[in-house]
Amino acid sequence: MIEIKIPSPGESITEVVLSNWLVENGQYVEKDQEIAEIESDKATLPLIASESGKIEILIAVGTTTKVGAVACKIDTNVKPTESKPQQTKKVEVPKQDVKKENLETQNAEHQLTNSEYSNVKISPVAQKLMEENNLNIDDVIKGLKRIGKHEIEQILAQKSSLGINSNQKTEISRETEHKKISPLRKKLSERLVSVKNETAMLTTFNEVDMTKIIKLRNQYQNQFTEKHGIKLGFMSFFTKAVTIALKAYPAVNSQIADDEILYPDYADIGIAVQTPKGLMVPVVRNAESMSLAELEIKIKELADKGRAGRISLEELSGGTFTITNGGVFGSLLSTPILNPPQSGILGMHNIQERPVAINGKVAIRPMMYVALSYDHRTIDGKDSVGFLVKVKELLESPYKMIAGDKNADEVLLGL
Repeated sequence: MIEIKIPSPGESITEVVLSNWLVENGQYVEKDQEIAEIESDKATLPLIASESGKIEILIAVGTTTKVGAVACKIDTNVKPTESKPQQTKKVEVPKQDVKKENLETQNAEHQLTNSEYSNVKISPVAQKLMEENNLNIDDVIKGLKRIGKHEIEQILAQKSSLGINSNQKTEISRETEHKKISPLRKKLSERLVSVKNETAMLTTFNEVDMTKIIKLRNQYQNQFTEKHGIKLGFMSFFTKAVTIALKAYPAVNSQIADDEILYPDYADIGIAVQTPKGLMVPVVRNAESMSLAELEIKIKELADKGRAGRISLEELSGGTFTITNGGVFGSLLSTPILNPPQSGILGMHNIQERPVAINGKVAIRPMMYVALSYDHRTIDGKDSVGFLVKVKELLESPYKMIAGDKNADEVLLGL
């Protein structure tokens, strides 16, 4: 019997919560298999089986336990059981009858599949993959091992389209669900309250005409994807613009540390990501040195890790400035809250076509409101407004990210 102990998620963390067992008690587990998830006030980490064998679970789900405590034991003497194939009697059937029976069975299965899954929508790409691998809808449905939020939302949408009200109840309910607050949510709550109490937070707003960026994405999306293996999004443009604006307004990149104000000469940009465990802010290190493609790849990598609950504490720590995008949820305008000890955070919002005045004429343009929340203790109003205007200029004229304040002709002529 070997013991599997609770690992340390990082320095200064002494307690964790065993949030989920991924295996059942008495089940045979393989070496290096993820058997449980542990949650601290900073991140969610997997518990790994160090050897193969039969598992004996010692700590229940939801239990708060000390780092180093024994979570389970594994009996390495137990070997995986091999299921013996059942013997069946051979029955001779005429070949014609077999073909007829197989054809009738296939037709019955086809009708059953069509009737059971008539509401299932299949994309052209998925249909092609199914045909290439000789799969039907029943194979795919039965192959799913986990039901998540996305699947439930799909079912609710289907019921809604058929006029079925899933919220109808035969009786009036006054039940209340009680759910223990997670360490991550608890820590997040404490940090948000401390921001309000310990900073002089103000917010300034502006709007950005997204016409040129949208045109760039539409024109070069296919070439960009073919070369770099990833789609060109909006976040890379905003991150690049922010790093350039931080150079012009270093106060926005500053932090208060005791009796000093720190001014980093680098830009470690935190990208807020919504995950099933709550809001996480993984950090892109030295974002000022990256190209748009490098930024897109790194941001996707960190976001995927965060949503899967497999991001490290190192990837969440630090950061000199944060970007959050409420627009993906449909937000038109909001006031982002600071991520201490940082002094600034940029809020992106939904893109909407609105009438704007351009050269004395009204035109319909895709516009986005942007918001900069900042700590007035370290950032003056002039710097905050100037920073946001700089970001706006860079996004409305993306070539300035390379050429600076000069136009393309001046760069070409060396003027």
